[in-house]
Amino acid sequence: MTKPRRQGKVYLVGAGPGDPGLLTLKGKECLEEADVVLYDYLANPVLLRYAPATAQRIYVGRRGRGQYQDQADINRLLIERAKEGKVVVRLKGGDPFVFGRGGEEAEAVAAAGVDLEIVPGVTSAVAVPAYAGIPVTHRTLASTVTFVTGHEDPAKPATLLEWPKLASASGTLVFMMGMKNLPSIVGRLLSEGRSPDTPVAAIRWGTKADQQTIVGTLVDIVARAEAAHLEPPTVIVVGEVVRLRGQLNWFETKPLFGKRIVLTRAQEQAREFSQLLAANGAEPVEVPTIQIVPPVSWEAIDDTMTRLSTYQWLIFTSVNGVRPFMDRLHAAGKDARALANLRLCAIGPRTAQELGAYGLTPDVLPAEFQAEGVIAALAHEGIRGSHVLIPRAEIAREILPEQLRELGATVDVIPVYRTIVPAVDVASLTQQLHDGQVAAVTFTSSSTVRNFVELFGGMDAVRSLLARVVIACIGPITARTAEEYGLTVTIMPSENTVPALAEAIVRHFREAVESSSLRVAR
Repeated sequence: MTKPRRQGKVYLVGAGPGDPGLLTLKGKECLEEADVVLYDYLANPVLLRYAPATAQRIYVGRRGRGQYQDQADINRLLIERAKEGKVVVRLKGGDPFVFGRGGEEAEAVAAAGVDLEIVPGVTSAVAVPAYAGIPVTHRTLASTVTFVTGHEDPAKPATLLEWPKLASASGTLVFMMGMKNLPSIVGRLLSEGRSPDTPVAAIRWGTKADQQTIVGTLVDIVARAEAAHLEPPTVIVVGEVVRLRGQLNWFETKPLFGKRIVLTRAQEQAREFSQLLAANGAEPVEVPTIQIVPPVSWEAIDDTMTRLSTYQWLIFTSVNGVRPFMDRLHAAGKDARALANLRLCAIGPRTAQELGAYGLTPDVLPAEFQAEGVIAALAHEGIRGSHVLIPRAEIAREILPEQLRELGATVDVIPVYRTIVPAVDVASLTQQLHDGQVAAVTFTSSSTVRNFVELFGGMDAVRSLLARVVIACIGPITARTAEEYGLTVTIMPSENTVPALAEAIVRHFREAVESSSLRVAR
């Protein structure tokens, strides 16, 4: 019997203006379901991480001044893939129905009889001014807002914009995609009687780390924008609300604003670090140089589960070891009660937190969150004669088991995970580093350092590549590894934790700004 073909569907999804945190929950759900994703220049490619690894990713856009892929080809791709029974996500910057040609794409898909769903996005017309500290409406300054295309269809025989009405409107005007036509826009508003003193803001790449805001009036905004070499994509705001930027400029005053910071830790662990950096204005770039995968065989740990009663100590040296250990415990038909007679040690607070998720509280949490700290803490506890189990990575530093044996313990080291080098877009990051677009690269383990060097061409190449970049390491062991490869470590927190590392990065760049301000003042 022939299996019925799965029915395809097209989701037209607004990606928001650039900050990945502004993607809607509905948009994220659609990406997680996708078989195919078609995305353009204004959709942050970081959002593609929400799509399954098996999903096909198709880039269908180019820069604003370049030549776009033919719209008919995009429409055809949407329809063909959906008729193959696939879930297709068309990911468009901002909101698909606000100057995004989403209406044309929706028409084509509907006319082809393909199931269609529209997922609105946060429009750049509102979000970009907000990130520049400019509300598009205000009770005393602007009761209306008008969204205007700054780039009409060139095929039109004449403009459809009513310039006399736009010039005489008392509210806010927001021009989208208008940078190339800024002189013309300003000229038309002035010729139709708009006051030359009207405040204007031009905001490039709003909501992202490289957001750039130029403020002036209708008289001088063109000259100011040209002097700043402002290019698309840009949102132009005209109206009295621009004056509020002086009070409400919240985003560009964050300590890490404008800083693109590379995170090399495993993708599944990077979220907390990304959020801490983004909260301080940075743009985190996740380039995982390690990937956590199961060991080649579970045989060793499964055998150990039958002998748990022979151990006195269970030591977790990484958060990565907790879940696979507990999973194998449950696979053996046991639960946390099987650990009742063991004393637990966690290398740091994050590992202790992971144990807490299973209802377990470590008996020992060392003052220093590394192997040396564990050794010192257990030496104080009296480890001699004890049988110790350490579920950990397949390859790791041997100092802990070796030192514990010297203290008189019997130690079994069992692999519960291993790390491999994942596929990385080396070319993209290399270009960003060459162009000076990266402020800092962070390393959270010696493995991330070694793998980064391997991925990016060896010690000499990496040393040259990172010569102008701040290097931040989570602790002395990682820093030592970085220095062995010829890298200069600038940032290292006093505590080996991700929150402490994020705080140290904030402090470094804040102090750099303060120091620069003092030099200018002198």
